Amino acid sequence: MASVLVLALAGCDSGSDGDGDAGSARANGPSVIAPGKPGEAAETLSAEDAQKRRAEDDSPNSADLAYARMMIEHHTQALEMTELAPSRAASTQVKRLAARISAAQRPEISAMEGWLKTHGEEKQSTGGEHTHEAMPGMATEAQLKKLRAAKGKAFDELFLTLMITHHEGAVSMATDVKAQGNNIQVEEMADDVIAQQTTEINRMRDMG
Repeated sequence: MASVLVLALAGCDSGSDGDGDAGSARANGPSVIAPGKPGEAAETLSAEDAQKRRAEDDSPNSADLAYARMMIEHHTQALEMTELAPSRAASTQVKRLAARISAAQRPEISAMEGWLKTHGEEKQSTGGEHTHEAMPGMATEAQLKKLRAAKGKAFDELFLTLMITHHEGAVSMATDVKAQGNNIQVEEMADDVIAQQTTEINRMRDMG
């Protein structure tokens, strides 16, 4: 706070001395105090320069890239589960829910695949089985086999149980990337996942 105050006071003094250049610079808009890197002093930037710097610093980091790769795989499994509902579910509500999940997640997969391509990354680079196991909420092969074999009310109950856990895992991954990532577009996609899937979790709990 002291440094900000000193800068503000210095600005007032120079302005009163009739410094035309400083006055015109201040007239362009409020300045922003940008924290320096470790060991470096803070900088004073115009609002426009600060915005540019944020845009320049939007490059994806490893957390952004890992999130997009893993969430494609995570969503793909959800689609595999929803595709079973039309022929196996007894509840019309479960069938409608599965259709909504499918309709929401297909475009999200396409968006993340497009984002990876834009940043020169391939969606196949998921890290294999280790990454699959590390992703929260993923159903095991044994659970999927049981779901494929189930019909009627037994299918409905298992589908809701597995999908709630699956959604909770996706929300956890999205929350993590918001804290660890750096790319604005990924953050926006994560916000969409959190909003959409939290609503669906609440709906599925009411149905259970």
